[in-house]
Amino acid sequence: MEERIRLLIVEDNEEFRDMLEKYFGAKDDVEVVGACGNPDEAAAMIKLTAPDALISDMIMPHSDGLSLLERLGTSEFDAMPATIIISAAGSEKMIKQACELGAKYYMVKPLSNDILYQRLRGMFGRDTLPSRRKPKPAPNKSLDEKISAVFLSIGIPPNIKGYYFLREAIKMVVNDPELISAITKKLYPRIAVPHGTSASRVERAIRHAIDVAWSRGRIENINSFLGYKIYTSNDKPTNGEFIALMADKLLIDISA
Repeated sequence: MEERIRLLIVEDNEEFRDMLEKYFGAKDDVEVVGACGNPDEAAAMIKLTAPDALISDMIMPHSDGLSLLERLGTSEFDAMPATIIISAAGSEKMIKQACELGAKYYMVKPLSNDILYQRLRGMFGRDTLPSRRKPKPAPNKSLDEKISAVFLSIGIPPNIKGYYFLREAIKMVVNDPELISAITKKLYPRIAVPHGTSASRVERAIRHAIDVAWSRGRIENINSFLGYKIYTSNDKPTNGEFIALMADKLLIDISA
C-alpha cells in the first residue's frame, strides 16, 4: 500500500475549505493533517504537523499565498512542503511569482477536485489514480475539433493569428499541464519557433483573440462550456487564466 500523503489545506472560505477537507479525507492515500484559514495559522500548523504537501489559497485576510511561500523558503522551517496554489486570480505575473517562490502548481478556480487530486499525486511521482485507469490522451484531431467548436461558439474567427496560437496553447497545456506555470518562458516560445515569430507576438495575438471574443458579447457561451457562470462582459480573463480554464475543462472531459 502506498504511504499516505500528509496534507495541510489553507483556505479562508470556510465552506470551500470544509469541502476540500472532506474530499481529501476520503482518499486512502491522503491524510489531512490540518485545515486553516490564513497564512499565520498555516505556518504554526506546518511546524507542528510537518506536512508533505500544502494546498493554499492565494488571496486571504491579512496576508496572502505569496507571503506564505516566501516564509516557507526561509530557515524558519526545516523543509518546504510540496505546494499547490489555488486562486480565482490568475494573472501571469502572480503565477510566475508563485512558481519562482517554490509552488509546484498554480491552479485557477473554479477547479476540478479530481484534477487537483491528480496534481497532488503527481508531485510525489504517483501519476495514476488508485481507483481509476489513467485516461488516454485524446487524439489531436479530436482535440482540435473540440477547441475549434468552442472558438466558433464564442466568436473567435479563424482568420486571425491568435486563433491558431491560442488553440496550440490550449492543446499543449492539455498534454503537459505544467506548462501553465511557465507561459512566458516555455509555452509562448514553443508556439513561436515553428511559426517563425517571437514569443511576444504570440502573446499579443492570443490577447487579441480573447479581446475579439469579449467584444462580440458571447460570454454566456464561454460560461456554458466551462459549466460555471464565471465571466461577465466586464470581467475579461488574462491569457493564462483563459488557457488554464479551457485546458482543465478539456482534461475533465477526456477523463470522464
